[in-house]
Amino acid sequence: MTAATPTAIRCIGVEVRYTVRSYRPLLRDLLRGNAPEATTVDALRGVDLEVGVGESVGVVGPNGSGKTTLLQAMTGVLPLAGGELLVRSLPTFLGVKAALRPRSTGRSNIRIGLLAQGLRRDEAEAMVSEVAAFTDLGPAIDRPMETYSSGMRARLHFAIATALTPDILLVDEALAVGDRAFRERSARRLDEHRAAAGTVLLVSHNLAEVRRSCGRTVWLQEGRIVADGPTDEVLRDYEAS
Repeated sequence: MTAATPTAIRCIGVEVRYTVRSYRPLLRDLLRGNAPEATTVDALRGVDLEVGVGESVGVVGPNGSGKTTLLQAMTGVLPLAGGELLVRSLPTFLGVKAALRPRSTGRSNIRIGLLAQGLRRDEAEAMVSEVAAFTDLGPAIDRPMETYSSGMRARLHFAIATALTPDILLVDEALAVGDRAFRERSARRLDEHRAAAGTVLLVSHNLAEVRRSCGRTVWLQEGRIVADGPTDEVLRDYEAS
């Protein structure tokens, strides 16, 4: 990010803290009125990060390092325990477990998703067939989504989330469960998104995917940023660790 690049996301000392309670106390403890034991988890510990408009930034780190927590904090889903987090516009979150309506068909979910992104009913209707074709789900597009595999759900949600070009797109492992053809189509769609000055944060354990899509990478470890810089340099150190 250069000094002339406008800022899309700014994190200043961001902290997120969870309280985890044990819900398997002994019966005698319940009868005595003893509360379940609580453990505090510092998921993010003073994260400072600035991402410019049009940047594509990879986020890597081991399980439990705070990657998903960081993205969810950017959407406002998780409250901050400390620090400040500013975004240029509300990010679109794309994750494997992102919410869709399981009992509705894939086509109905497309229609609902487009309306939720602010399109008028006639505009949404005009785009449904195009979005359905991108999923490559064939006749399954008219089956309830609860019958889909994880890969099919990923195709559907990616197609909906990227049908329009959101200013900020947060991708959390959502491309990992698709087949090769889907991943290639998705990569091209992300290229189009960046060409339109869209900002992308990509969380992935697939380092080849990060290399392909991101010029810059952030390495998170135990809720802190260990490294932030050119993707090849950061991933070289990450792999060596």
